[in-house]
Amino acid sequence: MPTNDEYEKIANAWYDRKSAMMQSTLGAEHGIVMHALIPYEMGGGLDLYFYPNGIEGTGFATKELSETPSNGSTNDIYNRYELVMFTRLPLELELFRDESTPFGQTYKTFNAILNAIALYSRHAVLNPYETCEFPEDMDIIGGKCLIFDGYAAHPDPEVETFGLLAPIEIFRAEMNYARENGGAKLIDLLKAAGHYPYSDMDRDSVA
Repeated sequence: MPTNDEYEKIANAWYDRKSAMMQSTLGAEHGIVMHALIPYEMGGGLDLYFYPNGIEGTGFATKELSETPSNGSTNDIYNRYELVMFTRLPLELELFRDESTPFGQTYKTFNAILNAIALYSRHAVLNPYETCEFPEDMDIIGGKCLIFDGYAAHPDPEVETFGLLAPIEIFRAEMNYARENGGAKLIDLLKAAGHYPYSDMDRDSVA
């Protein structure tokens, strides 16, 4: 067992390496991090990291699902992964508390989704093309539907493959289509319609 100092050194080195891999896919990270009041490892919320310099809009990502190369969320294609969600909206952090604005509402929704999925990933294997729906009685995100996709994969000497798993909000009709025809076919439809990988719901259903 490593000492506390050794563990911290391992975690810091992994954080730096993981951050570099994420930026190679998502573009340069914004300088402001939205830190949770109570740390995630102590039962609080996730810190959120923002990527406005890659594809159009803004990526919201986590960095606390994989604390070290040997500890964290895993699935069938990624030995370790973090989550990322996308909106076409530009980054407007000054509006994150203003739920009357599109960015404020998106921030509230994405934050709730990412926190719920992060907790779920501790005990469940979440793979690309799988779907999930939140119970109707959940605050903020009740009744929402998602499909997961593998957004990026990076080889790493310690974990073999580090990846970014993208939860994408979809319509219920699209979720039903994915469950009947396979998630890969829905992802293809979203890409063909120009909606991938965004979770903005101001669009028509593709199914």
